[in-house]
Amino acid sequence: MILTDQIYAQALLLAGGLEAKQEAMLKILCRGAESSLSNRLRPGLTAQDCKADFIAAASLYALAALSGMDEMDRLEQITAGDITLKRTGSDAAANCLRYQAELMIAPYLADRFAFRGV
Repeated sequence: MILTDQIYAQALLLAGGLEAKQEAMLKILCRGAESSLSNRLRPGLTAQDCKADFIAAASLYALAALSGMDEMDRLEQITAGDITLKRTGSDAAANCLRYQAELMIAPYLADRFAFRGV
C-alpha cells in the first residue's frame, strides 16, 4: 500500500461516515497533505523515516481541510443589498486538528514550527 493510500485509510477511519463527495475530496486533500508535509521535512529525512507520525499528521491535516470546507458551506443569512453573509459555527474543529497534526510532526520538520497555546 502506498503512503497516500495509508494516509487516506487513516483519515477515513478517523472521520467515520462520509458521503461519497466528501470521500473523493478527502482523497485529494490527503495527497496534498502528503506533498506539503514531505516538502517540510528536515533535509535527509523521508516520510518513511517517521512513517507512523507522518501518516497521522497528514491524515489530520486532510481532515482539518475537509472540516474547514464543510464549515464554509453553513450560511445562515444572505442579503443582497449592502451584501451581508453570515455563517454559523466556527472552524474550531479544523484548528484543533491542525494543532494536533503540528504537534505530531514538529520534531521532523526543517522549520520545527509548532503551534503553542496561550
